Amino acid sequence: MKLVVQVKLLPTPSQASALALTLHACNEAASWVAESAFDRKVFRNFDLRKHTYCEVKARWGLGAQAAQHVIKKVADAYATLISNTRAGNLGLPGSAHRRRATERPLAFRAEAAQPYDDRMLSWQTESRTVSIWTTGGRLKGVSYTGSAVQLETIAAYRRGESDLIHRDGSWYLSATCEVPEAAPNADPTDFLGVDLGIVNIATTSDGEIMAGRQLNRLRKRERYLRSKLRRKGTKAARRRIRRRRRKEARRTRDINHKIAKHIVAEAERTGRGIGLENLTGIRVRARLRKPQRATLHSWAFAQLGEFIAYKARRAGVPVVYVDPAYTSRTCSQCRHMDKANRVSQALFACRSCGFVDHADRNGSRNIRARAQMVWRRGAPSPAPAIERWPDAGSAPQPVMRRNASLAP
Repeated sequence: MKLVVQVKLLPTPSQASALALTLHACNEAASWVAESAFDRKVFRNFDLRKHTYCEVKARWGLGAQAAQHVIKKVADAYATLISNTRAGNLGLPGSAHRRRATERPLAFRAEAAQPYDDRMLSWQTESRTVSIWTTGGRLKGVSYTGSAVQLETIAAYRRGESDLIHRDGSWYLSATCEVPEAAPNADPTDFLGVDLGIVNIATTSDGEIMAGRQLNRLRKRERYLRSKLRRKGTKAARRRIRRRRRKEARRTRDINHKIAKHIVAEAERTGRGIGLENLTGIRVRARLRKPQRATLHSWAFAQLGEFIAYKARRAGVPVVYVDPAYTSRTCSQCRHMDKANRVSQALFACRSCGFVDHADRNGSRNIRARAQMVWRRGAPSPAPAIERWPDAGSAPQPVMRRNASLAP
């Protein structure tokens, strides 16, 4: 399986200057290629090379490999944009969001990430240095650092491209690693049901509750501070908004990693599989009052599900996705389903048998039962479609403006 491992570069001031000039040149060239593609209505990688390859090399002084990666980055960005438009992710035809996206070509930020292949970037894992191509020549002996696990993973499993990233004054390399998966457990003894929520981030069928009160309080405080900064409207205020948003995303990502690691470790220790809810489309289905919408749309359930899934694959733990419908209203003891069973957010009381329990714990046990049923039937359990909402710590996206002029 593929994992992306990020390490921090430690360049000298002269090396950092060379990296910055390279990044700016590559993204300036990418913006020109995107404009040319928009004008010519040519978006495929091979066709774009015919029209732009020589110009990119001559005007910005990029090497052959760098020029090809710039063009490929533009083609991939347009492919993603057109796919999102066809899927309706940019709104309905004629909507303001969609019109804004289709009226101008793509534009890349000056410090957007740039991909490097093994011809442009070589790793010396023993000395923890890299040799990297720049427009001013090749830089050798650029140091990097990271955690022990990150360094070991890169040394043993790094394959393919790496991305050069400049964020908040620091330099990073995101390396693609081919990590082997453990042999899957084909005969789990049971399933660990996991109920995902906003008040309680995750609740397992063992009765363990991972509360989200602290995270929700921090999010509420961050929203209040960002609203104050937006009203201020200065350039410094906008810069602080971006920094605080990234800080909140990193915090959320860290919490989700810890929860996912704990759940997978418990399932692996007891020889069980994991049952998860397929929550695809929940933001579209949910109808909430305006004060509740920000809370729903900052809920990083898709990210937590992804973390659980990939950690489970590494550990050989099977993951089954089930339909979440009425799991919060159904009694886990007698299977009686009634809206009145859910007395409050935290309390479940069955109107038929009188069973009383924490509502999320009851829901997780229903998820466990459904996962067992799906596994016994051998029915396919595809992973849910990934929903991309307020990011939880990923690398900055290269595209600043988006366009899909060829989308139907």
